[in-house]
Amino acid sequence: LRYHRIIIMTDADVDGSHIRTLLLTFFYRQMYEIVENGHIYIALPPLYKITKGKEFVYASDEEQKEQAVKDFSAAGTRGLEVQRYKGLGEMNPDQLWETTMDPARRTLLQVTIDDAVEAEHLFTLLMGEQVEPRREFIEKYALDVKNLDI
Repeated sequence: LRYHRIIIMTDADVDGSHIRTLLLTFFYRQMYEIVENGHIYIALPPLYKITKGKEFVYASDEEQKEQAVKDFSAAGTRGLEVQRYKGLGEMNPDQLWETTMDPARRTLLQVTIDDAVEAEHLFTLLMGEQVEPRREFIEKYALDVKNLDI
């Protein structure tokens, strides 16, 4: 806490979300005060880089990616490239700096107690010893899945 922040930086995919949930659960259960005092932040790296010629944009989700592709495709699709990052390690150091680490350009979400409570609840539900609540949750929400990373 010397710098008043702990920034959780994980991959932008489903695995990164799982790791982020585990870390939030740890902080909530073991270091509640730092969560309560607003010291936990989540870095939001991009999932995609869309390039056409020398122009490029980063996208954090499918909707942003589709909009960028649409915008770049207005003058044709020749030279259009969509790169999906499988993880932070796939980015060049300069890309990681400019998208996720540079204080002037990065996007951080401050974790609130409501976020931590929800993360802890879901982690307990989905990873706990009680099988029945987990099965019910999966059955209830299985058809609502939007970001399935296979």
